Amino acid sequence: MELMRLGEFGSERPAVRRDGGVYDLGGLTADITGDFLADGGLTRVAEALDAGSLSTVEEAGRRIGAPVAKPGAVICIGQNYAAHAAESGSAPPERPIIFFKPPNTVVGPNDDVLIPPGATKVDWEVELAVVIGKQARYLSSPEEALSHVAGYTIGNDVSERALQVEQSGGQWSKGKSAETFNPLGPWLRPAAEVADPQKLGLRSWVNGEPRQDSNTADMIFSVAQLVFDLSQYLVLDPGDVVNTGTPEGVALSGKFPFLQAGDVLELEIDGLGRQRQQLR
Repeated sequence: MELMRLGEFGSERPAVRRDGGVYDLGGLTADITGDFLADGGLTRVAEALDAGSLSTVEEAGRRIGAPVAKPGAVICIGQNYAAHAAESGSAPPERPIIFFKPPNTVVGPNDDVLIPPGATKVDWEVELAVVIGKQARYLSSPEEALSHVAGYTIGNDVSERALQVEQSGGQWSKGKSAETFNPLGPWLRPAAEVADPQKLGLRSWVNGEPRQDSNTADMIFSVAQLVFDLSQYLVLDPGDVVNTGTPEGVALSGKFPFLQAGDVLELEIDGLGRQRQQLR
């Protein structure tokens, strides 16, 4: 099943897709929030689908919102693929590199990405995004970590490289935090339905031309390791989003031009759907 939020920004309604049908979740929850995920929401959705108690809803022509409402934190992992670290001019990290994006960077998977005034080095980054379903604090092992994951979706860690690198003052978040800089979705697939988060192909295109083509098997730090590691120095709450890093093939490499107004981005991950954004 695939949890979605449909409707205009700020007025999205919860829904679920399964076997080609789309069903309204308004009778179970007002929205797909961290509290809903922590309180057995995914189990209740599955039970309602099996019971046939949900009414259908029309998806066609409606905006798709981010699949989780108002995440408390968006935590990002830098240089988590060795080839991307190399194209960035760095050695693979020995410990996870983290930075933060404000939650208000999160928009729907097909919403426009806005170029900040004067920005000339806007870049794309397709990433496996992890949505936390149970509070994770001081976990005892990576093996314990995946039980704290509600599900997976696609994140685009849009970046302005001049602010991130040239004017950073040592803080990457300056180039990561503009409005619309974290398209998320189109849906949340429950962790129980993803056999192995380390065996997912992920790809991106700019104006129809291939850019990134890799697999989460190439991550330096796995999802389990990342959730465990993060829990040692911060508390992950239900609904929080963890962007797990991007593979090689971005404009920062020097192989491709940076994004301009009118460019179209497309991103996909196996089993998690596809995004499409236009730059303006």
